[in-house]
Amino acid sequence: MASRAQRLQQVFEAGLQPSYIRLEDESHNHSVPEGAESHFKLVCVSEAFEGLMPVRRHQKVYGLAQAELDAGLHALALHLYTPAEWQQQQAVPQSPDCAGGSKSG
Repeated sequence: MASRAQRLQQVFEAGLQPSYIRLEDESHNHSVPEGAESHFKLVCVSEAFEGLMPVRRHQKVYGLAQAELDAGLHALALHLYTPAEWQQQQAVPQSPDCAGGSKSG
């Protein structure tokens, strides 16, 4: 059986046909059981985002991820770029530390 990360990767690649994609499982930074696959960060560069404001880009990605959201995916940090935007940006902000829960450390 494919992991949640593998399923998300497949659905994003099929639905967005990205020129660059990076999906990171950030669950280990949160107060969740080991192997939870509940918190992800997606960096995606796709022509599918051309002409779309950020909220429409997010809606497009969340639509693709709906099955996983329904099945327990808790958080998906999105960094979505057109190829021209990525050419200028080529860097992604670091994810903030978890602000909730009782993660000991």
